[in-house]
Amino acid sequence: MEEIIRIRNLSKRYTGSDRYALKDLSLSIGKGEIFGLLGPNGAGKTTLISTLCGMIKPTSGELWFDNLNYRQHSRKVQRQIGVVPQEYALYPTLSAEENLYYFGSLYGLSSRELNRRIADGLHRVGLADFAKKPIKTFSGGMQRRVNLLAGTLHQPNVLFLDEPTVGVDVHSKEVIMTLLHELNTQGTTIIYSSHHLNEAQHFCTRIAIIDEGKIVVEGKPEELIASVAGATTLENVFIHHTGSQLRDYA
Repeated sequence: MEEIIRIRNLSKRYTGSDRYALKDLSLSIGKGEIFGLLGPNGAGKTTLISTLCGMIKPTSGELWFDNLNYRQHSRKVQRQIGVVPQEYALYPTLSAEENLYYFGSLYGLSSRELNRRIADGLHRVGLADFAKKPIKTFSGGMQRRVNLLAGTLHQPNVLFLDEPTVGVDVHSKEVIMTLLHELNTQGTTIIYSSHHLNEAQHFCTRIAIIDEGKIVVEGKPEELIASVAGATTLENVFIHHTGSQLRDYA
């Protein structure tokens, strides 16, 4: 499979910290994959995703995106990615339509094309009748759907998802997952992070489990389950490789 992301010996240590959040991490992600990045709290997955999105700079190591070196072509790379954070990145007093127009305009889309994509997107996620209502009146599931549209209006080559279905109802989850599968079928590579291991098991084509800033295991979900004696779910695999100790931190 042709790779779209290649990471070599990536390390990150935050100022004032006595340990590395990432340590000599290497990874390859293929075009068209739905790649899961899983790990316990404080394992380094948020740092890794933030680095891949260009939000933080690594201490050392190299990162390529579709054969472009991130250090040399960061702006060109960032135009090709979409980010859907766990927290809603929406303005509560603006309508769904106004929010999407604002975020879509940041990608340089023409007004005509942007309006078409907004109307199509709201229809696809069942929110066409709520286009002009303020976001603050929306339920959590409705806001989650708008949040997803805001990160995908520009049809990114790579989409980063952080807990895309957390706190949503069953119907909203079904709409979200259907849209994500459609995007992937159309060629978008998806990088997915979540604590919903059952969802990850059925959604992802390949998975890497991160702990203490390093990848401890990676592979297809069914391969990972088969590699651990007695395992029947990805949760069994996760506990096997990361232990059962609580990872609370403040």
